[in-house]
Amino acid sequence: MYLSIIILPLLGSIASGFFGRKIGISGSRILSCITIFMTTTFAIIGFFEVGFNNNPVSINLFKWLDSESFNIAWNFQFDSLTVSMLIPVLIISSLVHFYSIGYMSHDPHSQRFFSYLSLFTFMMIILVTGNNYLLMFVGWEGVGVCSYLLVSFWFTRIAANQSSLSAFLTNRVGDAFLTIGMFILLWSLGNLDYSIVFSLAPYINE
Repeated sequence: MYLSIIILPLLGSIASGFFGRKIGISGSRILSCITIFMTTTFAIIGFFEVGFNNNPVSINLFKWLDSESFNIAWNFQFDSLTVSMLIPVLIISSLVHFYSIGYMSHDPHSQRFFSYLSLFTFMMIILVTGNNYLLMFVGWEGVGVCSYLLVSFWFTRIAANQSSLSAFLTNRVGDAFLTIGMFILLWSLGNLDYSIVFSLAPYINE
């Protein structure tokens, strides 16, 4: 179930983006909304299982970077903080998806819009549930790219292009400081996993 929370929005984005012409506008809307609704439902169930029972869940997918000095893996953590953050993120995302059905009803390219919207949700989930700073950075970058794509969706409008460029440049400032912070952590602690960083942080000045 917890893996479905991560995967379902990505599947909805891929289906709308790559197979939008085959499934049609209505199919794209329905599929995107169903995947987000299922993800939100699973997250609410996870909130009661993890939050109230204090039973954190870890998902270890695969190792990303592996060396003698450090390793980075695609691991995800569902604890009380994570599920508490997922609930508002996914509820708002669900409302936006359902609202967009009517808002984008007259746009012939709404498949692309729903693909971007589902991908944005997927990146938000990566940002919240990743158990290391590099995964958090991947989610942050993905959210920034998706924000740019959504804001500039009607790219023929000058105002939309200006707003998307402003959002893109603002995110790059955050990227720079996040990158510097990760290099400092890697240099001082030799690891980017949350659990290791938090356990070693009190001993940095010793």
